[in-house]
Amino acid sequence: MLDLPAHPVLDKNSLVGGCVRLTVTVDARRLAAEVRALPPEVWDIRGGKSRYPRQGVHQAAETVFLRGYAPAEGNIPVEDRPPLEALPYTRQLIYGELGSLPQRCLLARLPAGGTVSPHIDRAPYFSKTLRLHVPVESHERAWMICDGLAYLMKPGEVWVLNNTTVHGVWNAHPTLSRTHLICDFLPDQGLLDLLAHGERGLGSPMPEAREHFAALALQQAAKGE
Repeated sequence: MLDLPAHPVLDKNSLVGGCVRLTVTVDARRLAAEVRALPPEVWDIRGGKSRYPRQGVHQAAETVFLRGYAPAEGNIPVEDRPPLEALPYTRQLIYGELGSLPQRCLLARLPAGGTVSPHIDRAPYFSKTLRLHVPVESHERAWMICDGLAYLMKPGEVWVLNNTTVHGVWNAHPTLSRTHLICDFLPDQGLLDLLAHGERGLGSPMPEAREHFAALALQQAAKGE
């Protein structure tokens, strides 16, 4: 589903800005243990239907769709996917603690040294939903870069990302991966209230990330990617 025709476009620049940390906490240990227990085969790194295709800005990431499908698969209605059955706490978060109107939800794992290049999510669907990031496993060398600022997102936290502005991810650790639960929600009053009272101004300039992305863009251009 690439659009939600019955729902209005959100002014995410006003509602969110860059990234906002919500005053919500999750059981980081329980969430991480549950995700670690997933069988390796659900992380389809061969380009199957559980993940984003191995091309474009997300090509470095390994993903498991819990609700819905990758946008590249077309205009498919959002529905629960089989891996969600093995994740009771994750399901509790999606269907009760984070919001009441979940749309696409996925797990995204970025391997050590991996990058999601700066981009904007442009399909109408993205302008009508709020994107929440829940770090599952992370560290001090993984950053979300949004609207020119770097954000350090830690397990136990819940963040709202403005994905209709330029954003990317850099996992600069040489050995550790970074995994997030990413969920899109239609805004209900509870989620809007959490957003209104969330913590803002937590991003900081990071010239190192800007230089990294610039160098990566030059490498990709040289390869014709």
